[in-house]
Amino acid sequence: MRLPHSVRAAAWIFSLAAPIVCHAQPATNLWQFMLPDSRNENRNASSPAIAPDGTVYQATFLGDLVAVTPDGRPKWKFKAGREIKSSPAIADDGTIYFGSRDWKFYAVSAQGRLKWIFPTGAWVDSSPAIGADGTIYFGSWDTNFYALNPDGTKKWSFPSGGIIDSSPAIGADGTIYFGSHDKNFYALNPNGAKKWAFATGGQIGSSPAIGADGTIYFNSTDGNLYALRPDGTERWRLRTGGATESSPVLDGQGVIYLATDNGTVAVSEDGKKLWDFNGVAPMNVSPVVAADRTVYLSPWRDLVAFGPDGKQLWRLTLDTTISASPAIGNDGTIYVTHGIFLNALIATNGSAPLAKSSWPMFHANPRHTGRVSDSSKH
Repeated sequence: MRLPHSVRAAAWIFSLAAPIVCHAQPATNLWQFMLPDSRNENRNASSPAIAPDGTVYQATFLGDLVAVTPDGRPKWKFKAGREIKSSPAIADDGTIYFGSRDWKFYAVSAQGRLKWIFPTGAWVDSSPAIGADGTIYFGSWDTNFYALNPDGTKKWSFPSGGIIDSSPAIGADGTIYFGSHDKNFYALNPNGAKKWAFATGGQIGSSPAIGADGTIYFNSTDGNLYALRPDGTERWRLRTGGATESSPVLDGQGVIYLATDNGTVAVSEDGKKLWDFNGVAPMNVSPVVAADRTVYLSPWRDLVAFGPDGKQLWRLTLDTTISASPAIGNDGTIYVTHGIFLNALIATNGSAPLAKSSWPMFHANPRHTGRVSDSSKH
């Protein structure tokens, strides 16, 4: 569906129920929301975050953070100074955290009011993680990794040798994991001290995933998927050839799924390839796994559902490229950002809720806390 620009520019103020380009109708479009200021199509790379009350928070590459009701209506809009690639994370008190390319990190209340701003020395594309004590963690293009108190004051910073756009993950013991463009993967203690660093052959922009046994999985642009023990020693590595920023996810049985340059690979806990899917274009967005082990992939303009055996269940073609990792709500609703739209979908034969695994979607759970301890609660 295409609207004149004059209509598109104002369309954010109401909910759309536009049709989806689809022949078999494998999924029902509950609603479609047109994001504000739609001049740059297909560039919104921020994954939607879902609050416990069902509110969906979506950031745009033109600098807007939008709150959308569970039925697809606008609640409020907050404007940052520049583009937002960072996916929002929602704290226990409802505060929404995100970074921007205006060299600032933001905290916004659930009512859409600015709480505080923390300045950095460069872009903040890293999506924040939130510790059990409320500490906020994120990286910046200024090569520093930051820890902030909930009031916006700096707790500590850790210097790396390169850009940090990898989104951190927090283990059950509070260890913080992230990658850097200096080709190292880091583990830090909650006080900011380095526990260890693991060297790879390429830059790391992928966000790590953490298994139920504490194994850390991440992708490097050297074309390998790595599995590390909590002490930093290597369990295994698998050559996938992928060099994208896609982050791994896990189903309830511990199978790892990762988007690669032109497809997706399913990998067993011991590092063996189970099956792969070949797409038509590089995939930077992460898959998401439902409780029935349905895996949702996003090659180009398609949302594709696969069973755990790698057999395609259905395919839904949208009108623009899927530009951010999909999310699944507690009721099984699938949220997909494609171009200038945010869609809420449900499979025609019913959608299962998010898998009860340690890391079933980008940044672990619908709130995007990036904390493994939240994975069983969602």
